Amino acid sequence: MRGRVGIYTVAGVALGLALLLALLGAGETAGALSDWQALVLGLVQGATELLPVSSSGHLILVPWLFDWTYLEQHDEFNQTFDVALHLGTLIAVAGYFWRDLVVYVAAWVRSVARRSVQSADERIAWFLFVATIPAVIIGGAGESFIADHLGEPWQIAILLAVFALVLWVADQRPTTRRMDDLSTREAVLIGSAQALALAPGVSRSGITISAGRFLGLDRDAAARVSFLLLVPITLGAVVFKGTTDVLLGDLPSGWQGPFLVGVLAALASGLVAIDFLLGFVRRHTYTPFVVYRLIVAAIVLLIIATGWRAATF
Repeated sequence: MRGRVGIYTVAGVALGLALLLALLGAGETAGALSDWQALVLGLVQGATELLPVSSSGHLILVPWLFDWTYLEQHDEFNQTFDVALHLGTLIAVAGYFWRDLVVYVAAWVRSVARRSVQSADERIAWFLFVATIPAVIIGGAGESFIADHLGEPWQIAILLAVFALVLWVADQRPTTRRMDDLSTREAVLIGSAQALALAPGVSRSGITISAGRFLGLDRDAAARVSFLLLVPITLGAVVFKGTTDVLLGDLPSGWQGPFLVGVLAALASGLVAIDFLLGFVRRHTYTPFVVYRLIVAAIVLLIIATGWRAATF
């Protein structure tokens, strides 16, 4: 799917199907999340998960801004729908980087069988493996705390601004390293940094890109590390939540249509976001994303200050 024609063809077909399903109101139930709302949230998820601007923050701020209350009032549905949207971005990343993923999985298996690390591909494969572990451990341990204490609009605004400055500082670092130069200790550092993104407003891609730039990776390599790290952590979440909440769970009626529309929309915008970001950072800095985050943070705080929307749910 690396060719631009293929990328945009798949994105166009996915978006077209999502629009058709939304027009038909496929699988909708009155009073629940509509297909059109799922379409908007899917497009937001695909773009903001892969750009360094915080998907979890935007997925909270968009319903808050438009007063879509269903997800906030049905937390179990909300969490499962969030995983469904991540499935869309997972498909986008896996489709875009499938050749790299095949290479790294094969390299990791060879390394395990040989009980040694010899090639650059094997070093990168082990780096990705080790970097995933802290996010899994910290995420599992802190999920309940984060759900109970973080995610209010005022908190998201502050985190958007703070980690915008982190990204800006990191992006000033000179380029001194390649992906295969990174050590196991640095994999743990990036993996631990990735776990911070459990707090809405931080941004998983933003914090991993920042960590990569702090370690001396160039802008393209930092983005690629961020994209590749999305695959194992998101795949695990999709399999776990899909099994417990969808296959074995009891979701309310009307979930099928919004879930499918959201996945297709996230796939479409995710593919475009990957291609855009990799092309953009080869020629430019991450400063536009820093500015965007600061503007969104200021708008959210202004909306709260004027009383148009409450600071909390």
